[in-house]
Amino acid sequence: MNKTAYITHSACLKHDTGSGHPESPQRLIAIEEQLKESGVFNSLSHYEAPLVSNNQLEQVHSQSYLDFIESNAPVSGGDTVNLDPDTQMSYHSLEAARRAAGAVVLATDLVLAGEVNNAVCAVRPPGHHAKKDRAMGFCIYNNIMVGIYHALEYYGLERVALLDFDVHHGNGSENIIADDDRILFCSTYQHPYYPYEPCQNNEHKVCSPLPAGAGSKEFKAEVSNKWLPALKQFQPEMIFISAGFDAHEDDYLAGLNFTEDDYYWVTEKIVNLAGKYAAGRIVSSLEGGYNTGALAKSVEVHLLALLDS
Repeated sequence: MNKTAYITHSACLKHDTGSGHPESPQRLIAIEEQLKESGVFNSLSHYEAPLVSNNQLEQVHSQSYLDFIESNAPVSGGDTVNLDPDTQMSYHSLEAARRAAGAVVLATDLVLAGEVNNAVCAVRPPGHHAKKDRAMGFCIYNNIMVGIYHALEYYGLERVALLDFDVHHGNGSENIIADDDRILFCSTYQHPYYPYEPCQNNEHKVCSPLPAGAGSKEFKAEVSNKWLPALKQFQPEMIFISAGFDAHEDDYLAGLNFTEDDYYWVTEKIVNLAGKYAAGRIVSSLEGGYNTGALAKSVEVHLLALLDS
């Protein structure tokens, strides 16, 4: 087995979204419990997420937005701030967000240095709805995009792929990518559904909207017929994954019907393709997944496919 890094931090458990909010600390707790129970936890190389630097955030977000987050972050234990109707900050949220983005930077460093083959960031808040200048959909910083631009600008990579199989369209990532043809963006998502923004197909964006009720057959067809040909033509030097597991059939926040087998299958496809074109280099960061049992099992099979690379 090759080395797979598992990056997280206790600060991510302290991000308090309020009672009844689906994006809760229990998500990370359930994942760790599942991994320990199954024995997968001991097969991983463990790292604590560092704080992201301002320079790394500035590659992705506007300075005005970064200033807004810093100045509005709660300064005492009982305070909360609503960044949008779905996205809250508590006293510990700023550190959690900075470590969530920092985890993807560390993952990128570890993979590109050859210290590990691939890496999974078990962090919250998630990131793929965060735009250049706006928090949205539980997301404060766009964690995966911070890692991508670290790879592009600091390491000088010329072609990277971002693969997003969250049930929601990664509109923040698409917003930040804009017309950057160094990035191939492939996304499956339920449509019409939140965030109700169009995904614009072009030479470096492959949009795969799925109707409510779609499951394994439709997902595999989109990946096989659209993603894989585009990836083979693009030949990315590194692959990043926005790993949302809320398209699972047991997730209550949406209406797709994926299973753990689908998540193993797509990860295995990504691993095989990374082996051909990207020296096996993969960085995955947690996005959605709100049925904690389904989430934990899905993350486990995602990691098993990466460990088997």
